[in-house]
Amino acid sequence: MQALLFYTYSICCNNCNFDFMNPRIEKLLNYLKETPQDAFLNHALGLEYIKENQLENAFACFEINHKINPTYIGTYYHFAKLLETLQQPEQAIAIYEQGMEQAKLQNDQHSLNELRAAYEDLTF
Repeated sequence: MQALLFYTYSICCNNCNFDFMNPRIEKLLNYLKETPQDAFLNHALGLEYIKENQLENAFACFEINHKINPTYIGTYYHFAKLLETLQQPEQAIAIYEQGMEQAKLQNDQHSLNELRAAYEDLTF
């Protein structure tokens, strides 16, 4: 797992120009140095990368969060939406399905409805 965290962190920093970096991204990266498995930080960093159109970095953040924090329900929706943007509908469908299962396990009806609506938009 430690190797995966290092790999993901290096991907997230790969294209970084620290002189011109979004200050929120820089803060999140610094926090992640101390707590690399933090679900919220990985998720928030992925969202910041999407805002900056750094989709490869966002993918790495969501992928690591999906692997090490499978109960963090918020990542499923945004990870699947990113996969749709990257023209990977089969992978997006799989993530939506996993997210719906996790929402059921957590009895999170709101997230389940949100994931189901996005899933149905993609599949119907």
